[in-house]
Amino acid sequence: MTGFRIASICPSNTELLAALGLTPYLVGVDNYSDYPTDALSGLPRLGPDLHIRVNELVALQPDLVVSSHSVPGMERVTEAVATAGLRQLILSPHSIADILADLETLAAAVPASILPPSVAARTVARLRERIERVGEWTGRVQGADRPRLYWEWWPNPVFSPAQDNWLTELSHLAGAVNIFRDFPGDQVQDDGRRVAELAPDYFLAVWTGIPQHKVPLAKIQNRKDPWPKTPAFQRQQLYVLSEGLYCRPSQRLIDGLEQLTGLLHPEAVSALGLQPPATYAPVRCWNGTWL
Repeated sequence: MTGFRIASICPSNTELLAALGLTPYLVGVDNYSDYPTDALSGLPRLGPDLHIRVNELVALQPDLVVSSHSVPGMERVTEAVATAGLRQLILSPHSIADILADLETLAAAVPASILPPSVAARTVARLRERIERVGEWTGRVQGADRPRLYWEWWPNPVFSPAQDNWLTELSHLAGAVNIFRDFPGDQVQDDGRRVAELAPDYFLAVWTGIPQHKVPLAKIQNRKDPWPKTPAFQRQQLYVLSEGLYCRPSQRLIDGLEQLTGLLHPEAVSALGLQPPATYAPVRCWNGTWL
């Protein structure tokens, strides 16, 4: 499509552009952008998000580069983009509210001729309605009935989201508790001892950069003490979830919210009119089967 030209150099930004219907204006993306698949087919790839080839980006002559500081280390890339003289919008969402605000900010950065303000407003309103509908229902789940979740970003050493990460907020909205919600910062590093002490009911694997089918379930199941002492292990309540629904600060987190709510509270699917959990993205279980 001719006209306004956009380059996205972070997967979450590409997904935000898709939410606003702006993928037809993309002229280049980073190597890790993979959603929506059809819209990205054939687009120039500019390198991994931390190693964008800025000379190739410049050659695309974008009217707007959508960058991010939500990925640690991208400051060096955004500095290079600025030095190249390209118009750049840097997003850095840390919460669901930030994501909704960034959609509005992104919409304001493109001409109204390709994205009328009313379109962006409706997109944000629909997402907010989905969040509030789930939150209102799960708000009735009493504290003692809220399952305790252990999210695993990486296994050795353990990296897990802490107080300031969106997965703590998403857990709460889904009627659950992130076991590391009271730990300051964005993440916790551990060897498993604190995980065991906090007794999670569910083990949720979202290994960064690892496809679901390649997560080695046997290695997880055969972990030594203290892992087998956790309720999650004793009840075999482990799910390997799609990284795309939980590890990127985009509107797809709302799909993740609805999927997680349905997994933890099956009655919510009919009560809220949600899709079955596996409809949002594949779900792999403890025994290796897929929902």
